[in-house]
Amino acid sequence: MSFTYLLLNILIIAIPLGLTFDKRIAYYRRLPAIVFSIAVVSSFFLVWDGIVTARGEWSFNVKYLTGLQLLNIPLEEILFFITVPFSCLFIYEVVLYTTKSCDIKLPERAVTGAIIILLVILLVASLALRHQGYTSKALASCGFFLVAAWVFDRSLLNSKQYWLWLGVCYIPFLIFNSVLTALPVVQYNPSAIFGVRVFTIPIEDFLYNFAMLSFYVFLYRMRRKPLADC
Repeated sequence: MSFTYLLLNILIIAIPLGLTFDKRIAYYRRLPAIVFSIAVVSSFFLVWDGIVTARGEWSFNVKYLTGLQLLNIPLEEILFFITVPFSCLFIYEVVLYTTKSCDIKLPERAVTGAIIILLVILLVASLALRHQGYTSKALASCGFFLVAAWVFDRSLLNSKQYWLWLGVCYIPFLIFNSVLTALPVVQYNPSAIFGVRVFTIPIEDFLYNFAMLSFYVFLYRMRRKPLADC
């Protein structure tokens, strides 16, 4: 029995939780939107988690777990889908606040062209690598998000704040995911991944993280009340 993964969850959420009632960000005012986003997106990704764990595409090292489970998913993994979105949506609010909450737009034609090219690449790669379970699903999830955002919230893809936010979120991602994959807390089936790693992190985790975080902010924006800051 170990508290390693549980401790990582606590570290992930500690600062955002401590600043939830900071008057400048007023993150507590966003709790309905936060809960909505986490409930919907985390449910989907937990189902994914359960399926790929059962298929043996990845597994969890019991050496770093408390041993508590729900539906065969470690408690710490379930908490991961609460602490990560809570913290990353907090970062989103910080980005909006520090950029005056003004929705600065990227050139729509350029974004459209880039999205079309990306979708073609993601589709072809996902089909070509369908024998690698995690690789194929991670690629497909990115494509699914881009289509959903293009149809329902095109302004998100055109927003500089969104891309800046993603870039900032990859900083803690690199830190915490490096720990998770170096110990390792999470173990990957070699046949389910491409085999390319950044430090100790499989390249698929970068795609997975992009899709997951993007869906969180996508749903969050649906319920987030606009601020009259601009």
